[in-house]
Formats: sequence, C-alpha cells, structure tokens
Amino acid sequence: MSYGFLDIAVTPSVLAAQKAMASDTAWLDFKGHREFDRFTENEAAFIADRDSFYMASVSETGWPYVQHRGGPKGFLKVIDQKTLAFADYRGNRQYISLGNFNADDRVALILMDYARRARLKIYAHVDVVPLDGDSALAEAVSMPDYKARPERIFRLRLEAFDWNCPQHITPRFTEAEIADAVRPLREQLKALKSENAGLRARLAGENHE
Repeated sequence: MSYGFLDIAVTPSVLAAQKAMASDTAWLDFKGHREFDRFTENEAAFIADRDSFYMASVSETGWPYVQHRGGPKGFLKVIDQKTLAFADYRGNRQYISLGNFNADDRVALILMDYARRARLKIYAHVDVVPLDGDSALAEAVSMPDYKARPERIFRLRLEAFDWNCPQHITPRFTEAEIADAVRPLREQLKALKSENAGLRARLAGENHE
C-alpha cells in the first residue's frame, strides 16, 4: 500500500539501509489510507497553534540548508487542504532559503509541539509570490499586530506529510504554557494571602479589645 511520505523519502540507498537493518518490511503492512496528501482538520489545528517550525531547502551544490522560522502563533497559514503559506519577513538578509528555492522548489518542514511531544513532517514545493502578486493570499498571511517587515510570500504546495512518534522528544514549555499551568496556583496563593491578612487583622482587633 502507498505511504505517501515514505514514497518520497525511501530512495534506493535508504531501502538498502533498511534491508541491512532488517526493517525494510516494517512499513509495508499499514491498514487504511496512508497517502497523507491533504491536510485534515487535525493537521490544520496543529499548524494553526504553532509559532515556529524548521524548514529545509536544497542548494545547487546539493547541501541541505535548515532554517528556523518563527512568528506569532498561526503565522503559517493553511490556505486549503493542499496549500500552506506564510509571509517571508526580513531577517539577516542572507537569502539562502530564497536563493535555494529559486533553483529547486522542494522544501521539507518539521513542526514541533514539545509540550505534547508531537511533530509533523511535511514535503512540499514552494512558490515565491511577490507581496503585490496575489492580494487574496497577502491578506490571508497578514499579521497586522506583528511589526516585522514582510518581503514576499512563500506558498507551499503539499506533496505528503507524516506524524512522528513521540520517542526521544524532550518536553519543553513556553512562557505562556507555564503561565497557564501555574495560574491556579497563583490564584490559590493570592486567596490564601488574603485569608491570612484577614485573620491577622481580626486577631489584632481582638488583642486591642
């Protein structure tokens, strides 16, 4: 049965490595549809909750280039079941990813949720779209409250995606996630401090009677 992501990832040399490690048949007996060539509501929700991802492009010399991309939560937009897009904001002006995409439009993304130990892998092709080249797309990726300067739009046409198992993912938490987790404790501490202050005031009043 077809397994879309591995149909791309498993080259002859990868298959040879799998055979050498006796794992070449481990991926052949999946039940159900495994092509994963379009996003479902599950992937869309996961993507919308991310504030960063890792993006790999391929240079003309064959070297991969991996870049971290970050922004406000949800800056990577699901345009439809087979399309992602995001504004390319000005950074250090090396333009390595941009140059690579001009020569080879293939891209690989890894999206991480460290707190829940989940990761989504994506293969896609990239279109570089000028800011004034598609007004509807520009509106879709706009983040008005984010002060960074967009220079272009990257539109990603999905080839395949896959979910990784949580093995070896160390849980990490953002400041916002930690704040949410400790909020009940802070509220309880505040209530206890108020209660203690009330008791002290009452005892002080009794001692002066």
